[in-house]
Amino acid sequence: MTDWFETPEGIWQRLWQTLATGVTDPGHPARLPAFATVSPQGWPEARKVVLRSADQASATVTVHTDLYSGKIASLQATPRAALLIWDAGDALQIRLQAQVTIQSGDQTRALWDSVPDHARQSYGVTPPPGTPIPKALAYVKEPNPATFAVLTCTLSQIDAVHLGTAHRRAHFSRGRAWIGEWLSP
Repeated sequence: MTDWFETPEGIWQRLWQTLATGVTDPGHPARLPAFATVSPQGWPEARKVVLRSADQASATVTVHTDLYSGKIASLQATPRAALLIWDAGDALQIRLQAQVTIQSGDQTRALWDSVPDHARQSYGVTPPPGTPIPKALAYVKEPNPATFAVLTCTLSQIDAVHLGTAHRRAHFSRGRAWIGEWLSP
């Protein structure tokens, strides 16, 4: 029997299983990927986000954010992002590169209605995220559907590295119809 990491196809299936588990299991390492953008001033920025969906058929993942967070300005200037996941249990690193579309307002209202009350607290804070405040808790959380945004990440490339006894690296791209190729790790 072949282990999942011995073929590009096996790695492809495992990385999508990992992403799907990250969406449904709050304790899984894929739940909180690093999300990297480039600021309007050209600086790299990375932060943790919550993975909200992963769709293999369309090769998309989504995350939610506050419409007034810094990542929105960054994505408006350069609508690209990279996501990074490290799954120590599988010794698997997954890097995703994506074009990002921002949706808010009427486009996201139906989804907002399904967001649990405790999670709504993350969308709508006064003053807006990143604003200087005089004390650590000098802000008010006011859930507001008008500040809820969905970032749809349409994947263009995926790089997966298995750091087992023998390291293996597979690269997948939309341009190659997601057919994997081995790369030197």
